[in-house]
Amino acid sequence: MTAQVIADGVQLTELPNGLRVVTERMDSVRSVTLGCWVGVGNRDEDPVHSGSSHFLEHLLFKGTPEFSTRDLSIAIDGVGGDMNAFTSREYTAYSFRVPYTSAALAAELLGAVVTRPSLDADDLESERMVIQEELTMAEDTPDDLVHMELQQSLFPGHALGSEVLGTVESIGSIQPDTVRAFHKHWYQPANVVVAAAGLVDHEELVATMAGAFDGMSGGDRPRRTKPPTELRAVAATDKAVEQTHISLGWRGFGLDDDRRYALSLANQILGGSLSSRLFHEIREKRGLAYAVFSSAASYSDTGIFTMYAGTSPDNTAELLEVIDQEVAGVIANGFTDDELATAKGGVAGATMMALEDSSSRMSRLGSNMLLFDRIKELDESVAAIERVSLDDLNAVAAEVFSAPHCVSLVGPNVEAFASSL
Repeated sequence: MTAQVIADGVQLTELPNGLRVVTERMDSVRSVTLGCWVGVGNRDEDPVHSGSSHFLEHLLFKGTPEFSTRDLSIAIDGVGGDMNAFTSREYTAYSFRVPYTSAALAAELLGAVVTRPSLDADDLESERMVIQEELTMAEDTPDDLVHMELQQSLFPGHALGSEVLGTVESIGSIQPDTVRAFHKHWYQPANVVVAAAGLVDHEELVATMAGAFDGMSGGDRPRRTKPPTELRAVAATDKAVEQTHISLGWRGFGLDDDRRYALSLANQILGGSLSSRLFHEIREKRGLAYAVFSSAASYSDTGIFTMYAGTSPDNTAELLEVIDQEVAGVIANGFTDDELATAKGGVAGATMMALEDSSSRMSRLGSNMLLFDRIKELDESVAAIERVSLDDLNAVAAEVFSAPHCVSLVGPNVEAFASSL
C-alpha cells in the first residue's frame, strides 16, 4: 500500500478493506494525537434505541479481551497522556494524546478498543446508571435543557431533534445484544477514519491499524433522510431557577452548501464575538445578561443558527424584544462593510489559531476525511470566507432570519409567559 501525499506533511493510505488512515507530521511538537472517527451518530438511531451511539462510546473504554478498563487508564496515565471520546449527531470519535515516544502504545490501544471491545453485560449495566445520571444532570442544568428543547423544536419528529444521550426510557431498554449488533454493523472499515497528528510515523500507524482491522471488510455508511421543513414555534419548561434561559433557532445550511460561510460571518457579527451586536446591546449597553451568544452549525444536509441569553425573569420580555429588534434590523438593513471586514478577520484568524496543537490538527484531518472524503486545505477555508461579499452576506442573513424560527424558554413561570408569544 503506497501512501498518497495530499498536502505538505499530510499522507493518506486507504487499506484494501476500506479503512482510511490519514496523518500530519508536525516536527515542532513532541506529542501525538491519534483518533478514530466513526460515521454514525444519534441521527442514525431509531427512537427505541436512541442514545446507542453514546452508550457505545462509554462502553468502548470499559476494556477489551486484552486490556481491562484499569489497564487502559494506567497505561495512558503512566505516560502522562489522556484519552477522550465524544458523540455528535452524525459521528462518534475516540482519541488518545500521548508523548511521541508512546505513539505505538496509543495506536495499539486505540485499535483494540475500537475493533475488539468487550461489551460485557455487567459493564453495560454500570454504564446504564452512569448515562442516566448524565441525562439527569443535563435536565437539571437549565442552559443545557433550553438547547435540548430548542433542538427538538427545530427538528420535531426527526432524529436530528433527539438528544444525543438518548432518553431515560431508551437507555433503560437497551440490551447487550443491541449494543453488540450496533457495533458490528457500523464499526466497519468503510465507515471509519483513523487520523493522527504530531510527531507521527505514517507507515507504522498504517501497519498497526491494518492489524487491528484484520479480517474486517467494507461496511455501510448511514443513509440519511433530510428533515421536513416544519418547526415547533415555542417550547417552554417551568423550572425553579434564578434566571430565564432563552434560546432562539433558525434553520441554516448543510455542509454541501457554500452559503454556510456567509452565515458563519453573520454569526460572528451578531453574537459570536465580544464586538458582536448582541453582546454589545444586551450585555454592555443594557446589562440584561451575563452570558449572551450565537452559534451556527452545519450537518450533512441541513444546519442551524441559534442565539442564547440568560436573564432575570423580570427582564425576559425586554430581552426578547431586543433580540427581535436586532434580527429585524438585520433583515431590513443588513450589515456594514466594516462589520464584514472585522468578521472576516475574526473567523479567518480563529480558524488558523485553532490548528496550533496536535489535537486540533488530528480533529481537522479526521472530520474532513469522514465528512468530505478529502482534506480541505486551510487556505481553501480562508479563501471561501474571503470570497463572501457584503451582498452575499446580507442576502443569506435576510433569507435565514426571514424564515420561521423557534423559541425555547426554561425558567420560572415561562409556560404562562410563552402563551403570549
